Amino acid sequence: MVTSRVDAPAAQVGLRALWCSAGFPRLWAIGACANTMRWFEVLAAALFTLEVTGSGFAVAVVSAARTLPMLLLGAFAGVASEAVNRKHVLFAGQVLAGLAAAAVAALAWAEWLEPWHLATAALAAGIVWSTEMATRRRMVGECVAAPLVARALALDAMTNSLTRLVGPITAGALYQRYGIAGAFTLSTLVYALSAAIVLGLPHRQEVRRFVLSHVPRDLGEGLRFARGHLIIAGVLAVTFAMNLLGFPYSALLAPVGKQVFHVSDTLVGVLAAAEAFGAFLGGLWLSTREPRWSGRVLMVGGSLVFLTCVFLMPRAPAFPIAVLLLVVGGFGSAAFANMQTALVVLHAPPAIRSRLMGLLTVCIGMGPVGILLVGALGSGIGPLHAIDVVSASGFVLVAVIGLVWRSRDRGAARLAQGRGSNAGTAAGASASTSAPAVRSSASPP
Repeated sequence: MVTSRVDAPAAQVGLRALWCSAGFPRLWAIGACANTMRWFEVLAAALFTLEVTGSGFAVAVVSAARTLPMLLLGAFAGVASEAVNRKHVLFAGQVLAGLAAAAVAALAWAEWLEPWHLATAALAAGIVWSTEMATRRRMVGECVAAPLVARALALDAMTNSLTRLVGPITAGALYQRYGIAGAFTLSTLVYALSAAIVLGLPHRQEVRRFVLSHVPRDLGEGLRFARGHLIIAGVLAVTFAMNLLGFPYSALLAPVGKQVFHVSDTLVGVLAAAEAFGAFLGGLWLSTREPRWSGRVLMVGGSLVFLTCVFLMPRAPAFPIAVLLLVVGGFGSAAFANMQTALVVLHAPPAIRSRLMGLLTVCIGMGPVGILLVGALGSGIGPLHAIDVVSASGFVLVAVIGLVWRSRDRGAARLAQGRGSNAGTAAGASASTSAPAVRSSASPP
């Protein structure tokens, strides 16, 4: 989220106030634990699946299982979170993810683990992930004073970028030394810690009866609003394109690292973390400066920068250059991610905001479709060409969306200007004729 520049003393006071806010430190810690393990498990599962099957498509299927629930359940979670106690949902999610990780670890230690077991565990973890925006992220914004909301969300978003850096690097190093069993044992312990933190979380919420039959009606209202609002529609369209044709490249990072650059598991983790490192730096820069560009330009432009770097990455002449390209691409993904949240929060009415966040989650949930697409292409034409085909298609689609968005934005601005001129003219005419009109109304028929 973008915030204005503040001086050092004010920033320190704001940071101290965040840590003193009831609930924020625990919610931040829960997010740090859960998100680190999410990206940790993604790479560990990909390395094991590739080692066992040698198939890029199999790797893509296991990765897609983790994001599929966002597509299927994201909108439902956005509606349900208005009625169900969010603390209970958060605790149940950490327990479910921990049990799934424990099952994988037990099967691995017994040497019975198969890729389909990993896919099943990923599906369970994905169900938990589908509730993230509607529960924990919302609670982060509600547990602090109003002047601190932007800073709290910005710090949480930057921490998420950092987890995408720490998770893959740790997974690559731990997998290389202890294998999949050791990796998911650590994951189980971290989820147990996260669940324990939830238990001490102070949270008050007015709950109401959840009526399942009202869900389609509520979702329909959110969809109608989004279709009629230029900025919300633009955000959803770009999010759809990026999650379908942009971010799924990560499913083939293990095959690219192993088969194109011929590096170790640890260096595959470095490659997977490079874009997250760039996103962390980009998010830090955006949170401390007032951008000179509009939200539309930042979101579309950042997406195009990211897609360009992803296209060039597998064709890099050396591994360090590939890593550098993804770091640069991370700056673009940071602009996309910051505007994705900020534009919805700034332009969505509070009464319908949760439903719009649910629709946004559905667009993010296009990820598994993209992962399966890039995985199928990887099996047919190789990981290098598969990433290039998908990222080039994404570039074209985002560019078209950006051009349409800009055209309609300018048209709306001209229309508003014209209405303003007409209103001014009408006001002047009304003023010049107001006295005769009054006299006429007072005259006898």
